[in-house]
Amino acid sequence: MKQAMIFAAGLGTRLKPLTDTMPKALVPVAGQPLLWHVIMKLKGAGFERFVVNVHHFADQIIDYLHANDNFGLDIRISDEREQLLETGGGIKKALPLFDPSEPILIHNVDILSNLDLNTLPTDAPLLVVSERKTKRYLQFDDTMRLIGWKNIETGEVKGCEGRSFAFSGIHLFHPSLSPLLADWPDRFPIMDFYLKACADHLIRGYEAHDLHLLDVGKLDTLHEAEEFICTI
Repeated sequence: MKQAMIFAAGLGTRLKPLTDTMPKALVPVAGQPLLWHVIMKLKGAGFERFVVNVHHFADQIIDYLHANDNFGLDIRISDEREQLLETGGGIKKALPLFDPSEPILIHNVDILSNLDLNTLPTDAPLLVVSERKTKRYLQFDDTMRLIGWKNIETGEVKGCEGRSFAFSGIHLFHPSLSPLLADWPDRFPIMDFYLKACADHLIRGYEAHDLHLLDVGKLDTLHEAEEFICTI
């Protein structure tokens, strides 16, 4: 079974004032919520089981999924209303809702892309990356093994320097890493986890060539998203 987690718990502060009355996941693009676009992309790639984490206006997301009969899919809710757990804590809390023997595709709700999800290898943890301008880059060796992270504005480096690629917000959490989460707190960023784990565990980068990706995280990207959605 192909399974995925959609990060939909964020406060969406960059999309205010829209997110003063609705969660980021339900902000409309081309007549449909961001959550709909991500679910349909994953469903089209054969994903059957989903976990959606919720926090900000959680009931609106739950009601939306119920009103649409979960789009005929196995969609489960990871409830973070008591505390927003960040990306790493969100995955840790959601793990019992998944098949523990299968990898989990992690997808941000505000990411739109032309990525062919069926091309991703599933035999190891995987970070989808591309050559794209950003402020923070993941670092890989010549075999595309994750070895570090670098902030080009501050010069801060974690781990080692190598080939620089921008992270897409799409990654594959592999069952081989699940036992390592036990030593982490309830709330933490998943990238901190990956950067520590990569010292002893293989975490690969997958360079997506000709990747067209849009982070719909700001008001000024909404109009761009309307046009972008027609091209992917």
